[in-house]
Amino acid sequence: MRRRQLLIGGLAVAGLAACDRGSGAAGDGPYVAIVSKGFQHQFWQAVKKGAEQEAAGAGATITFEGPATEKEVEAQITMLTNAIAKRPDAIGFAALDSRAAEGLLQQAKAQNIPVIAFDSGVESQVPLTTAATDNLAAAGEAAKHMSELIGGSGKVALVVHDQTSLTGQQRRDGFTGWMAANAPGVQLLPVQYGEGDQARSADITKSILGANPDVKGIYGANEGSAIGVVRGVQESGRTGVTIVGFDSGKAQLDAIRSGLMAGAITQNPVGMGAALVSAALRAIRGETLEKTIDTGYFWYDNTNIDSPEIQAVLYQ
Repeated sequence: MRRRQLLIGGLAVAGLAACDRGSGAAGDGPYVAIVSKGFQHQFWQAVKKGAEQEAAGAGATITFEGPATEKEVEAQITMLTNAIAKRPDAIGFAALDSRAAEGLLQQAKAQNIPVIAFDSGVESQVPLTTAATDNLAAAGEAAKHMSELIGGSGKVALVVHDQTSLTGQQRRDGFTGWMAANAPGVQLLPVQYGEGDQARSADITKSILGANPDVKGIYGANEGSAIGVVRGVQESGRTGVTIVGFDSGKAQLDAIRSGLMAGAITQNPVGMGAALVSAALRAIRGETLEKTIDTGYFWYDNTNIDSPEIQAVLYQ
C-alpha cells in the first residue's frame, strides 16, 4: 500500500510539473510560445512554417497563435497572458500595439522567461532582440520605385494597416520620409488606415479616388492593405493608377503578373520564423543576443518575379 501511495503521489507531482510547464509543450526539448499579430494572412503562415522547421531541427516545441484580425489588441493581450501562464522556456511576440503589452512583458521578465520580439518591435526594454525586416528602409525602397514609376510628380495616396504597431509606423514613415527627401514633385495625400482588412482598405481606396480623380499612385503597406487597394481600384473602374504594395500573398502575385500592381516589397517570413526560434533557443542557453536581427527584404515586379532569388522568399 505504501509503495502504491508513493507511486500515486509521484504521478501527481509529475502531472503538476507538466501543467506548470505548459499545456502547449510536448517532449523533453525547450518550449517556445509564439504570439503573432495574426494568423489569417499567408505571411503569418510562412512565419509559422519557418519557426516549425527551426524548432524541429533543434528538438524544440513551439505553439503559434494570433488573433483573427490585426485590430484585435485585446485578444492578443489575452493570448500573451495565457502564454505566460504556461511557463514556457521562451516567448516570441509580435505586438499589435507597441505599448499595450508592457506590463505582461515585465511579468515574463520577472519569471525569467526570455522574450524575443519579431516582425513588430515593442516600446520596451524587455525583449532581448527583435527579428524583423528593416521596415523603414524597405518602405523607402517602395517609395523610390513609386516615384520612378509615376515620373517623379503627382498625387500619391497611402493605405496603411494601423498606426499602433511599429510596422505600421515604420512603413508609413519610411515611405513618406523618402518622398520628402527625394521627390519634391510628389504630393502625398493624408495617410489612411485600413486595419489590414481587405474590404475596409478597398472602401478607403474608392473614397480616395472619388475625392482625388487625379491620383497617380497608391501604396498599400501590408498584404491586406495592398490587396484592398487593388480591389478598390478595380471596383472604382479606374485605370492608369500605379499600385505599389508590401508582402507577397497569392493575390498580390496574381495582381503583379496581370499588371494590376506594379510591384511590391517582399519580406522573408520563413527566415523570420527561423531567426525567431533560433534566437529564443540561444536565449534559453544564456547566450548574449544582438539587439536586432535583420531578416531582409526584396523589391519584386513582373521582371524578376520568377527569378530564383525572389521565388525563394515569396509566401503564396
